[in-house]
Amino acid sequence: MNNSKLHTIFKSDAGIGALFLRVPVGIILTAHGAQKLFGWFGGYGLEGTGQWMASIGLEPGFLMALLAGAAEFFGGLALIFGLLTRPAALVSAFTMVVAIFSVHASNGLFMANNGYEFALSLLAATAALTALGGGRLSLDNAIAAKITQK
Repeated sequence: MNNSKLHTIFKSDAGIGALFLRVPVGIILTAHGAQKLFGWFGGYGLEGTGQWMASIGLEPGFLMALLAGAAEFFGGLALIFGLLTRPAALVSAFTMVVAIFSVHASNGLFMANNGYEFALSLLAATAALTALGGGRLSLDNAIAAKITQK
């Protein structure tokens, strides 16, 4: 990949607003991923999450739990630091689409009924970050500046 393509992936003119979006969304995604992967914060870990995913038709359950948990945990960490923001946000957005249609859509909008309200909010935020990039205060922009210097 040449420097101009790398520069496009990393460079963001979004300003400080992207930081205000990235960090809380990254914290939320990291915590949800930790529930799935490690059983932290009251989660069920890979075994329990995998069994549940298999029970709703997402087979093989263990692999689906691993993929969803890794996307959320590592994608969330990437968003917090603003590192590979666009790819991390895109993977996270895709994960939210799967969650909406496989788990929440049949329950309506509201979280009180296990609806898609929360997943839709995360989808909107991660879709925005896919378009915006990490913003001025991100590791991505620091990398873009180094690429430009070469």
